[in-house]
Amino acid sequence: MYKMDRLDMFFKPRSIAIIGASSEEKKLGYAVLKNVIDGGYKGNIYPINPKADYILGYKCYKSVLDIPDDLDLVVFVIPSKFVNPVMRECAQKGVKGAIVITAGFKETGLEGAKLERELKEIVKSNNIRLVGPNVLGLIDTHNSINASFASFMPKKGNIGFISQSGAFATAIMDWAAANDIGFSKFISIGNKADVNEIDLLEVLKDDNDTDVILMYLESIDNGRAFMDIAYKTSKVKPIIVLKSGTTAAGAKAATSHTGSLAGSDQAYTSAFKQCGVIRASTVEDLFDLAIGFAYQPLLNGNNIAIITNAGGPGIMASDAIENFGLRLATLSNDTVEELRKNLPSAAAVYNPVDVLGDALADRYEFALSKVLRDENVDGAMVILTPQVYTQVNETAESIVKAKDPKKPIFSIFMGGKTISAATKYLMENSVPNYSFPERAGFVFKSMHDRRIWLNKPEPVYRKFDTKFELAEKSLRSEDRSRRPSLGDWEVREVFEGYGFTLPKTLLATTSLEASDFAEELGFPVVMKIASPDILHKTDVGGVKVGLRNKDEVIRAFDDIMISVRRYFPDAEIWGVSVQQMLPPGKDVIIGSVKDPQFGHMIMFGLGGIYVEVLKDVSFRIVPVSESDAMNMIREIKSFKLLSGARGEKGVDQNAIVDAILRVSNLVTDFPEIVELDINPLRVFEEGAVAIDMRLTVGGGTE
Repeated sequence: MYKMDRLDMFFKPRSIAIIGASSEEKKLGYAVLKNVIDGGYKGNIYPINPKADYILGYKCYKSVLDIPDDLDLVVFVIPSKFVNPVMRECAQKGVKGAIVITAGFKETGLEGAKLERELKEIVKSNNIRLVGPNVLGLIDTHNSINASFASFMPKKGNIGFISQSGAFATAIMDWAAANDIGFSKFISIGNKADVNEIDLLEVLKDDNDTDVILMYLESIDNGRAFMDIAYKTSKVKPIIVLKSGTTAAGAKAATSHTGSLAGSDQAYTSAFKQCGVIRASTVEDLFDLAIGFAYQPLLNGNNIAIITNAGGPGIMASDAIENFGLRLATLSNDTVEELRKNLPSAAAVYNPVDVLGDALADRYEFALSKVLRDENVDGAMVILTPQVYTQVNETAESIVKAKDPKKPIFSIFMGGKTISAATKYLMENSVPNYSFPERAGFVFKSMHDRRIWLNKPEPVYRKFDTKFELAEKSLRSEDRSRRPSLGDWEVREVFEGYGFTLPKTLLATTSLEASDFAEELGFPVVMKIASPDILHKTDVGGVKVGLRNKDEVIRAFDDIMISVRRYFPDAEIWGVSVQQMLPPGKDVIIGSVKDPQFGHMIMFGLGGIYVEVLKDVSFRIVPVSESDAMNMIREIKSFKLLSGARGEKGVDQNAIVDAILRVSNLVTDFPEIVELDINPLRVFEEGAVAIDMRLTVGGGTE
């Protein structure tokens, strides 16, 4: 019996039926059938239309049930109200895959959503794989399949493209054709009722025809599964994603510092970083990266050489290289001497190499060949501005002759009409051309980042011994549904259970008790209201610091109680905590917030009152590895304050890593935690103490 692997029913079908095929040229049913035929598909083609005998020379059938042979793939181009009944017939026929191009499902409202739910139930219960509904279709240039209503078959290439938007996909296809860019597979996934980006990454990871994967995504439904397959795939080939919906306007209101700083887009940014996905900000970025990775080898280092016939663009390129964190290659003495001997005396023979405005193609070829042979050079930019003597087309040919299979070359032919034929020739010969040096610099930087990613060791996740029962007692108490925010003493138990060092603290219920506790702890002390109903203590006069004697403590106790009762007359008050005042250190914040797609996300940044003012923070998705935790610390702009600046000693970064990993363990063990903050975690030359913590839980433990 013939067995299909994964999604072979879409990419290697033995037969295709077009349900709704039409002989009228203006109908989608005609366009899809014609595309299947003109695409060169070699299997059996079955138009389905009860009112026709033949369409485009192919025998027509009234129903899929009338087809005498097995049927692998069906393409729907009939109104949405007829899709489900016909899908049931497909189930009877034993169809393996379906592409529902038809719109009119969940994107249209409640009735459409109901239709889509029914459609999902039909295909799931009958083991039919479904692409769509509401899609452009699917194209595989290497297997000659064009099951879409695209206006033409794309050029064959090594780039796989997945798009959640059909309309966007058509625009991209047209733009790519104008820029001579080819595709291996081009797939529109629309409403993702079944087949989604995760399924397709599984396929493209092992697809020999695909070297680079591009994705346009509006959402990811299962963030964890996406990260898992994206991580595995990115170790094999680059994944470049353009993610729309980048504002945090839709993020729900949050009570913690972490929640207010972690918009939904931040979760995507963090997830992509952790699984090796390269994120594009614009369509231009998407294809700049695509052609760079598809046509050229990766950078082995970050040393870039520039060959130019104009000084200004050479300076622009130098700035771009530095701004992207790369380096201008230092040419060897031998290379410099060879260039000096063979180039005009006015030429610049150090990097950038300026071959002058009158340079002909042979001068470019000589300079580029010498530079690429230099061991100090990892990649090169070749800049051309069309001047009186410039041989534009011949220079393009010389670049193709001189290219090195181990070192990437990007051309920057600046202009329009004069350079169009040359840039087309370069692209046809796998040399990407960028309009400006900054665009080439961005791609080089992304290539360098990918090289670092490929060399990155497998992550190490540290697991701690904990007092799980102590934390569970507070996190899963009987009244949690009534009161999602934990009080101070409950939060202390949670963090004590996970091995955090906390300041010595005693809970006083009277002013005299507070004064005795302060004396026991040793002056000065800090006092804070202890209440499960009050999160922002400072805002309601619930915190007093630097209390130096018993009289100050007694007055502070009374002041706190009066102030808090004025703001929260019905709050449950446990008392006032009296806490030892710690010596100076550096205050940082560690927090976590739960994202609906990816789960818990951890934040790190400068703490205290500055966190929301400076917004100098970094994020990662849980679980966080040791290297991720260290990189979180190094990513913030104020890192120098922690490592030691202006003669100050640095703080214990290992203690911060330890705290980040303990939070990662905590939220993994207790998925019901919605938000938490440690603000501040005071870090010293050795060790760290969690001074103030906040924690909120949601419903259930799933």
